Amino acid sequence: MLDCAFQWAATGGRLQDDLWHQLTGLVQAARTAWQRPDQGIWEVRTPGRAFTYSAAMCQVALDRAARLARRLNLPGDATGWAADARALTDRIVTEAWNDEVGALASQMGGRGGLDASLLALPLRRVLPADHPRMAATAWAISERLDAGGGLLFRYLSQATPDGIDEPEGAFVLCSFWMVDNLAGQGRTDEAGALFERMCSYASPVGLLPEQIDPVDGSFLGNFPQGLSHVGLLSSAVVLARTERGIQPELSTEAWFRH
Repeated sequence: MLDCAFQWAATGGRLQDDLWHQLTGLVQAARTAWQRPDQGIWEVRTPGRAFTYSAAMCQVALDRAARLARRLNLPGDATGWAADARALTDRIVTEAWNDEVGALASQMGGRGGLDASLLALPLRRVLPADHPRMAATAWAISERLDAGGGLLFRYLSQATPDGIDEPEGAFVLCSFWMVDNLAGQGRTDEAGALFERMCSYASPVGLLPEQIDPVDGSFLGNFPQGLSHVGLLSSAVVLARTERGIQPELSTEAWFRH
């Protein structure tokens, strides 16, 4: 929500005082929420865990609130929020790292298996795609969560129990996140090839599902799935801008320079 407010303001929208007051309540909560176990982006049916992705989204809230407050001269602890955001980034880089796996793990403390949700960290500017530990994580995900044909599993349930105990297909959105990571690493040819491969899975009317069975290519889960199409559109923009020699950041870029 803080990131949405940031994008809204950075592209000309106005934040009313009462809305900003509500948002500051959220960012204050983010200062400690990252420490509390939850069910994560994938809504696992097990007891909560300290997911790295959840901590990263708290970092986003803190960072965007600090930038909004400074840029628009809004009330709030901009200095403290910025410091907390930097400290949380450092924690993610160090405490989520698993030396044995050679990647950031799904949980803080380096616990749990690989999780493709961490491919979203560069998209949210938590870490750049070419940061050594982020690049290593993307590589590990591409190797160990590979479902074949450019498809990726979001996690492996034996390493990250989800309480569902049912097999699942490859999660389409994760492959588009990988496209963006490859582009961010300067591997544009690989990114373009993966993008085209993912587009080839669309139905005759151009729609994508939530998941794809890597064995027979059948569609699984929700169909059509909005998240899959958001991923496709985002990757298309990233690739189009990269091919024109333009950094893939959108119109909020200027607000990240200070």
